[in-house]
Amino acid sequence: MRITVKDIAKYCGVSAGTVDRALNNRPGIKEATKKRILEAAKALHYRPDFTARSLVKGKSMTLGLVLFDLYNRSIAQLLNAVERRAKELGYYVYITLTNKNPVSEKECIEYLVNHKVDGIILFTVNQGKDFEAYLHSLSIPIVTIFNYISESFQHFGINEREAMRMGVQYCLQKGYSSYIYICPPLRKAGLSNIYTQEERFRGFLDALESNNIKELHIIKEHDYISALDKWNIKKARTAIICSCDYYALEVMNYLKSHQLEIPKDVGLMGFDCIDVLKYIQPTLTTIYYPVEPIGIKAVECLVSKMGENLEYIESPNLEYFLVKGESI
Repeated sequence: MRITVKDIAKYCGVSAGTVDRALNNRPGIKEATKKRILEAAKALHYRPDFTARSLVKGKSMTLGLVLFDLYNRSIAQLLNAVERRAKELGYYVYITLTNKNPVSEKECIEYLVNHKVDGIILFTVNQGKDFEAYLHSLSIPIVTIFNYISESFQHFGINEREAMRMGVQYCLQKGYSSYIYICPPLRKAGLSNIYTQEERFRGFLDALESNNIKELHIIKEHDYISALDKWNIKKARTAIICSCDYYALEVMNYLKSHQLEIPKDVGLMGFDCIDVLKYIQPTLTTIYYPVEPIGIKAVECLVSKMGENLEYIESPNLEYFLVKGESI
């Protein structure tokens, strides 16, 4: 039988209100009485009824997180940061995965709303006015990360375009005159929200156009490794630019298997600075992407929107920088 607040009150000979103050660390109770109630709750194996508590408070003390998947290590880092900061603020996190499917994403959002989460952090593949109107109709705080929807929703990310332009400019300074850009998501341009990938691609093109570089090849194929076989990448000073570190590490394995030395025969650059890079040789030149600060800021922003007593300092532009490795 479930132990209730009334059971503890009867056991301790106090009122239910006194027990409530002790269990929720509220003022108006003597320290000795509080200690006795907490010891009784432990002895009786009391477990709080979160459903009842949420009805009283009008909050479930849960947040929703909508992600693609967990294959990319940077997303796993984000998840850890979100869960850690949410717990520090007294919230638990529901995690849903969409597999980059727009229909599945809306199903995930509906699931979270139906389970009464207090707010949602959204990494979306949907876009457009209809989707924006749909989100507004939910009447729940929503913040977006990485893929931008509109100015109607607080967004956390970086200047993707400028960050990639900076990285490619560094490659140009190193003397590379031929470029291969690898980004399989680009094949979904116009069909899905790939804001981060499109912005990185624009930054790549900006850097080459401003330096009058004409020798470039774009790989959008899902099997991007096989696509590399079409190009004689040793014919000039070639740099392979990957839109994320995950692709770069696969390319590095390919180059090594073909006895191509990095950076002597070909240069290689990634994007994200995922934590496993510390185990990779040669060290990868990449762009530091603040995935953990993004997760923390998103949580803090949501909690502040709920009226919690939390000092939230808005920071529209998060820090990024070039990590100079041995691969360029």
